[in-house]
Amino acid sequence: MTADFVGFNPLLSEINLCVVWAFTEMASFFRRTIAAKLARTLQQPEEAFLPALSAVPVTKKHQAADFRLSVNTLRTSGVFPSSGDIQLQTDGLVRQLNQDSVVEGISSVNGWINFKINHKLLVQNMLEPLGKGEDEKYGMDSDLLNSLKRGTVLVEYSSPNIAKKFHAGHLRSTIIGNFIANLKESLGNNVIRMNYLGDWGMQFGLLGAGFGQFGCQEKLKQNALQHLFEVYVQVNQEAERNEDMKQTAREFFRQLEQHESEALSLWKQFREISVDEYQKVYKRLGVHFDIYSGESFHRDEAQEVVQQLQSRGLLKISEDGTSVVDLSPDGDMRSVCVVLRSDGTSLYITRSAPAETLQKQLNTDKNQASHFHQLFQILSAMRHSWADRCKHVPFGVVRGMKTRRGEVVFLEDVLDEARSRMLHNMSQTKTTKQMDDIEDMAEKVGVSALIVQDFNGPLLSGYKFDWDRMLQAHGDTGVFLQYTHARLCSLIKRNEGVEASAFDPSLLLQQTSVAILQHLLRYDEVLYQSTQDLQPKHLVNFLLKLSHLIASAHKELPVKGSSPDVAQARLRLFSGARSVLANGMRILGITPLEKM
Repeated sequence: MTADFVGFNPLLSEINLCVVWAFTEMASFFRRTIAAKLARTLQQPEEAFLPALSAVPVTKKHQAADFRLSVNTLRTSGVFPSSGDIQLQTDGLVRQLNQDSVVEGISSVNGWINFKINHKLLVQNMLEPLGKGEDEKYGMDSDLLNSLKRGTVLVEYSSPNIAKKFHAGHLRSTIIGNFIANLKESLGNNVIRMNYLGDWGMQFGLLGAGFGQFGCQEKLKQNALQHLFEVYVQVNQEAERNEDMKQTAREFFRQLEQHESEALSLWKQFREISVDEYQKVYKRLGVHFDIYSGESFHRDEAQEVVQQLQSRGLLKISEDGTSVVDLSPDGDMRSVCVVLRSDGTSLYITRSAPAETLQKQLNTDKNQASHFHQLFQILSAMRHSWADRCKHVPFGVVRGMKTRRGEVVFLEDVLDEARSRMLHNMSQTKTTKQMDDIEDMAEKVGVSALIVQDFNGPLLSGYKFDWDRMLQAHGDTGVFLQYTHARLCSLIKRNEGVEASAFDPSLLLQQTSVAILQHLLRYDEVLYQSTQDLQPKHLVNFLLKLSHLIASAHKELPVKGSSPDVAQARLRLFSGARSVLANGMRILGITPLEKM
């Protein structure tokens, strides 16, 4: 087994990545058939052509092809000479290829070879697996996804600072990390979800000192994190004008580092209270963790890291007495990373790097890119074999996140506002008023809206938060995904008693039906691409496009009033689309609703 890491923790000696569900014979059958045809023609192995083959994206124009081959990829891989006219090579290959019962048309354009497949075979191949007990895995078993390595993946995300209410700024890290963990798990990996809490450092010296002066155990029982927040604000104000308070804070943190019982007991109380409160927020988001770790877990190992750096000759003392690692290419101390303060106490980066517990950090805003670049440089200098598999997933900042009451500070405010707005929107419809669990439903739809708005573009780009656009029922939103899924569930449930003879693929050859199936051909490619760059936008865009195609099919392919054979065929199409939509939503971290 090999190892890839999306988080930090070499407790796990080996960690890797990958996953799968079950549309296997779907795109794989056709890719294999086309690859075999190319292999026979050019006397090359089938595997040489598979990376160059892809499903053609569905557009509003009439779809002239189902798959396409990139001749440029064949030039890059050495199948064709890299020199010469690419269109001449393309046209020459097309002339050598013959149509057959699977491939009905072959053409070329701009360095691509297009393949049109037998659509009756397309319908049969993609929809016959349904109803055999594997519907929930529909679409996940493919050669492309099976080519990914499987192993153990540690994903570290969210990472709030304890003793503070859950800030809205941690939303992105939480839902992005959850998406990556879901993706890896769905593709067959053993995923360990870690929350590496900010639970150590000088701020706890300030908080400990401040609680001694401003804190109240009774208020701590009533509203713990709010009270700690108030204490922290007060002690910071006091420390700005009072040097004695700063010294008291430094002394409290020294006591923590020395494991003195009274200071440690108070800190443990703060940590336990914080985790209990955070879990309530995580439950609302549909997020869970296998491990709640943190800087405090590695405070002792931090000294071992320092010793390792020292033994390898990497540790140097700067002019101001701090211990640093020289990261400059020429060893001239132009670029250094501080790992210990002058008084010997540890820093965040020192507590991030214990070799026994770290194997891939993930998921923080782009302002921390420099921190992780330095960290990975240090790990490489320490000659850890897994250092090059550590990956940092940066993301941009959300602008304008506020509720009706003004600027948002806490994530609970955002979730409450999303639920409140959805309750208002849903109360305007007749069907919603008949539901018993409307608050829970509004919460789930609100979270869906938050997730899709966040995942719509590249993670590195920030975006402007927009309540009105986010909660639209028929735009490219999480509300639209939920509405589409609920509508499909209702359609399928209403027609459970439909009986027909054997499934007849010829009843689904309308362009509306074929367009959905052509789009589903890309599902494994979208998941594969998502594993390569860890960007959720590919899956979000795929599911939104699928939902629009389903909306058209609802209008043009009615089930009610159709003959039993036609109704059964259309229900099979809708069932396949629903399975993919539901599974894709779960990967994004969205709970699919069966009614709205």
